[in-house]
Amino acid sequence: MQTSEFIGFAAAFLTTVSFVPQAWLTFRSRDVSGISLGMYSVFTLGVALWLLYGLSLAAWPVVVANAITLALALTILVMKLRYGGKDDRR
Repeated sequence: MQTSEFIGFAAAFLTTVSFVPQAWLTFRSRDVSGISLGMYSVFTLGVALWLLYGLSLAAWPVVVANAITLALALTILVMKLRYGGKDDRR
């Protein structure tokens, strides 16, 4: 494995794992009051585009990391829409 590939996999692992605690906490508590609907909407779209970009290049660290991150971000976004209340949907 080349150094650049190792760095890519390490970065992908760390940035993906960083979402697990937030997703787990949100799933357990159903508390989404501190989550910005706008930020998570834009972020989720950005992650989906990174996934498509990675697929187009066959860049597997990018694909794997963004597929997992997209699943976690979508989970949080859906919970924000479901439990966020009507004030958050403006």
